[in-house]
Amino acid sequence: MSKKKLLLVLLLIMALVFAGLVGCGTDDDDPVDDPDENGTPIDDDDDTVDEPGEDVVITIAAGAVGQELELTEKAAQMYNERNEGVIVEVLDTPDLADDRLGLYLQFFEAQSAEVDIYQIDVIWPGDLAEHFIDLYDHGAGDVVGDHFPAIVENNEVDGALVAIPWFTDAGLLYYRTDLLEKYDLDPPETWEALENAASIIQEGERADGNSDFVGFVWQGNSYEGLTCNALEWIASNEGGEIIEPDGEITINNANAAEIIDMAAGWVGTISPNGVTGMAEEDARAIWQGGNAAFMRNWPYAYSLSEGDDSAVQGVFDVSALPAGKGSPAATLGGWQLGVSRYSNNPEIAADVALFMASEEVQKMRAIEGAFNPTIMSLYEDEEVLEAVPFFGSLYDVFINAVARPSTVSAPRYNEVSTAFFRAVHSVLTGDTNATDALEELELDLQDITGF
Repeated sequence: MSKKKLLLVLLLIMALVFAGLVGCGTDDDDPVDDPDENGTPIDDDDDTVDEPGEDVVITIAAGAVGQELELTEKAAQMYNERNEGVIVEVLDTPDLADDRLGLYLQFFEAQSAEVDIYQIDVIWPGDLAEHFIDLYDHGAGDVVGDHFPAIVENNEVDGALVAIPWFTDAGLLYYRTDLLEKYDLDPPETWEALENAASIIQEGERADGNSDFVGFVWQGNSYEGLTCNALEWIASNEGGEIIEPDGEITINNANAAEIIDMAAGWVGTISPNGVTGMAEEDARAIWQGGNAAFMRNWPYAYSLSEGDDSAVQGVFDVSALPAGKGSPAATLGGWQLGVSRYSNNPEIAADVALFMASEEVQKMRAIEGAFNPTIMSLYEDEEVLEAVPFFGSLYDVFINAVARPSTVSAPRYNEVSTAFFRAVHSVLTGDTNATDALEELELDLQDITGF
């Protein structure tokens, strides 16, 4: 049974038990009364006996992509062992960010106390700020100086820290070192070079008998992951950032259209037709099975690709993503922990959130799961760099990643992103061309934002 279903069952049982206790309460003849401060029984109206104190349960809604769930549960157990009377439980949530946001909004609309801590995307603080407490009121001021300032600033809304940084992300290119050597190719530095190398390797591997082999896998489904991929293409081709920080809508331009049309040409050639339905784990499954030359994904896939069950163990590396007409671009990702203002135990929940985002836990997650810390000192930690060498060599990629226009378009970023990834997806599936799609998208963004 999933943790989500188990939690619902437990809540139902608790409700039934509570109803039974109310229906079977003691009557006035019950000899047991509540004592006063001196221990003397007091004859009160209901004459019920107070139950011993129960453990405080703090529920954290977390992701399950890669090793996320496993490592969150490990950190929860660490907290439980050190804090008697508190039980931290982890609620499994959908992998797709859009589906997860939909679930969160249901909890928020009901002002539900069912979840105390939410794992939120780097793009959500502005849209969801009203539902979270200010962590500065709960000791966060003592630790935020250890985190990347830009991420802390991203999580501040009207001076309140609505979420503590947990891990950061940026898109990376994974490539097969053995196959580049086999076909005498260099790691591609441009999208054109990637297209060429992927085609050569795909043709060669299929000729050698692997009919399932593809050149390049990425996230092409119609969801937030496509916004990340497409922003990387566009920004690297000097096509802007969809909406600029000053509110100017710049997506309707020739450079953006050129690179989106180029990506559409990958579908059914160097990428499978099914790439337009792929998310992170779909791409990783093909890559880790040894059936792709290149993959665009987040850092979490690194430690999994080095696992004993991986067909690419020891024969791959990572680099910055290729460039178009400009410089390489990686979309800024990452997740934060916010404490619900509807929690019954906000003080304890805040303590749990700060522990989850602590140096100790971030180091554990970096070593075991290749999750990028938001604590700057960990990028110089010898144990972290031994486990994940590219944290050092690609440090500049992470701190210079391109942000999505979530701040400038708040609180309507979700609508902006949805319009954007649907427009790009329509080009990838061949329903339209990029020029027409971006012209229409510009008008849609004007309607959504008023810019």
